[in-house]
Amino acid sequence: MGLGGINGALARNGAPRQRPVPSPRILRVVIADDHPFYRQGLARLLSQSGVEVVGQASNGPAAIELVEQTAPDVAVVDLNMPGMSGVEVTRRLNERMPASRVLVVSVSAQEDDVTEAILAGASGYVLKDGPVEEVVAGIRAAAAGESLLSPRIAGTLLDRIRDGEQVQPELSKRELQVLGLVAQGRGESEIGDTLHIGAGAVTKHISSLLMKLQVENRVQAAMRTVQHRVE
Repeated sequence: MGLGGINGALARNGAPRQRPVPSPRILRVVIADDHPFYRQGLARLLSQSGVEVVGQASNGPAAIELVEQTAPDVAVVDLNMPGMSGVEVTRRLNERMPASRVLVVSVSAQEDDVTEAILAGASGYVLKDGPVEEVVAGIRAAAAGESLLSPRIAGTLLDRIRDGEQVQPELSKRELQVLGLVAQGRGESEIGDTLHIGAGAVTKHISSLLMKLQVENRVQAAMRTVQHRVE
């Protein structure tokens, strides 16, 4: 058999076939914001970024109804809307539609606003003056069951956690170190590498944090620590 025949036989029988790389799933979102210019502009930018906007609402009650009708992956919710606050919308969606995550997008970087939104069940909090890539990253993180805070908010939060007078006394030194890295958005492997501890130890510390602070996710843990300060 000549080289041509061998090559042909390999191509037919022995050569490994490359499997097609699956394209990422298109995420479906609802946008709730009472400013039509911002809402429509964000919808256009998200569509250009590969995110499907399945509906828009201009107030809180309409947002809840729309999410219940469309069951999006993520609801992008403004903090201040007529009829019902974004915090209350977040709380109700967390109760009624837990599979639809909530990402708060707001002009406010105030600690009280961020804390209230996260503890109401928001999966993340990003600022309106940030790039659209930040909103997209927040949407993808929320849909994946993770959390994201705008860098400016995360930095402020980290400063609060580092202040020894503003953390809960029942947290150990190692737990505070883990919590600080969580506030920076670090994953478990990064936390382990930074603190030179194994993945199992990181998981144990995070579970302990969630239990002690009586919260459901890492960002809520960080916000709860800031909220309950030692006077």
